Amino acid sequence: MKKKVVIAGSASLQPAIEKWMMYWNGREDALVTNYPKPIDQSRFLELYPGVHKEFFISLNDADILFIANEEKNGIEGYIGAETFAEIVYALALNLTQGKSIEVILAKQPSERIQASHEIQLWLQLGWLTIFQV
Repeated sequence: MKKKVVIAGSASLQPAIEKWMMYWNGREDALVTNYPKPIDQSRFLELYPGVHKEFFISLNDADILFIANEEKNGIEGYIGAETFAEIVYALALNLTQGKSIEVILAKQPSERIQASHEIQLWLQLGWLTIFQV
């Protein structure tokens, strides 16, 4: 059975998202079930709640949450507030619901991001890992 992979990260980094989708879908043991999609800006406020809800629902069935924390705003290993919330949600499912969602970061997170201390703690606890080829 294939592992269900949800990719999180900035929707503005579509080339990186596509690269990681190709990687995960190219594996025999994995299938990407959700990923950051651009939202039509002219209907953003209308569409955002549904897209956001659908993304969180997909985490309920995920085996892997892969964080495509590529460079953004001049910060290598960027993790924004929304991606941080998605990490927290997956970890909360693991801690409170007995899930075993593996949370993998593409890169070492920058010390310049919000919640850097929490991310480092969770790496030390083994709740998160850094991608290894």
